Amino acid sequence: MRLARWLMLASVCACALVPARVDAQPPAWKDAAPGRLLSLPADHASHPDYKIEWWYYTGNLEAADGQRFGYQLTFFRIGVDPAPLNRSRWAVRDLFMAHLAITDVTGRRYRFSERMNRSGPGWAGASTTDYRVWNEDWQASLAAGGVHHLVAAADRFGIDLRLSETRPAVLHGDRGYSQKGAAVGNASHYYSLTRMPTRGTVTFEGRIFTITGQSWMDHEFGTSFLEPQQTGWDWFSVQLDDGRDLMIFQMRRADGSIDPRSSGTLVAPDGSVTPITFESGFRLEPSDIWSSPASGARYPLRWRIRAPAAGLDLSVNAAVDDQELHTEQSSGISYWEGAIDVGGQMDGRAVQGRGYLEMTGYSGPAMGSLLR
Repeated sequence: MRLARWLMLASVCACALVPARVDAQPPAWKDAAPGRLLSLPADHASHPDYKIEWWYYTGNLEAADGQRFGYQLTFFRIGVDPAPLNRSRWAVRDLFMAHLAITDVTGRRYRFSERMNRSGPGWAGASTTDYRVWNEDWQASLAAGGVHHLVAAADRFGIDLRLSETRPAVLHGDRGYSQKGAAVGNASHYYSLTRMPTRGTVTFEGRIFTITGQSWMDHEFGTSFLEPQQTGWDWFSVQLDDGRDLMIFQMRRADGSIDPRSSGTLVAPDGSVTPITFESGFRLEPSDIWSSPASGARYPLRWRIRAPAAGLDLSVNAAVDDQELHTEQSSGISYWEGAIDVGGQMDGRAVQGRGYLEMTGYSGPAMGSLLR
């Protein structure tokens, strides 16, 4: 489950650029549906029949001197019109957006940049035949040997990283079909690469650091995800020192309850998975509220993850308080996404780890009113 509500705002704005359609039955976007089998590396590529798609990378990295960084690089494709009447390359079929963020955990500093483009004359795009997605000179691609190459730079900060696939992809939900709402079509096709050894360079405040670490990649695509009463979500990716990985999220509802389609996946060191369902009794318990001076949002920066059926009892702490993104060049929506530290118990044994946390819907309009 990843950030997408502001994508809908962008597509609404872009519709003003699209000529009115006179077709009796205009082409429609494809809904995510049960039974579609995901196949890699082919499904790393773009799926333009679906309205919304994103490729999401996060990771925790260290330099030789111990300086620690977190990073996020995300590419979004947002469908505007599946078959524009205007056949020009300037027609707005899709919008492409991208986010780059780096947290200097050691220095407790945070930097963020964003981009939004139409494809036009190659300004941005996503290949359907192999894995390459780009926005101007920011790019994620698949190099020889199945290595993911990430390149993105803004003013005095950036990344140039190579990530290896060492474990099989994790298919969330029902073999990669992740139900988000009550209606069958309110879903996505969703998989993760949960533990990717990473090497390369991080640039921060103009200084270049040679780093190593671990990354996490999410790829998700669909058309209609949520319902009006779903206001936001809290999503965690965790890499534990015993070799296990965890993805878990909850969707918050307008009445204060947690949506029963909240779920997770626990990954063993050998790549085998254990689904974590709402019915199994997992709980995400927030505390230690931080108030953003920029957006006014109040984010919990400490969490307890309890999933008794899976043997999980973990404490989560934000590595840096202020890891809030403000998408002023696109939708103007703010959300929190950043590096976390994890400790606790797994099957009664002490564990530690690191990961990433994303929190949406704490300011601005409810996500469910947009992402449908």
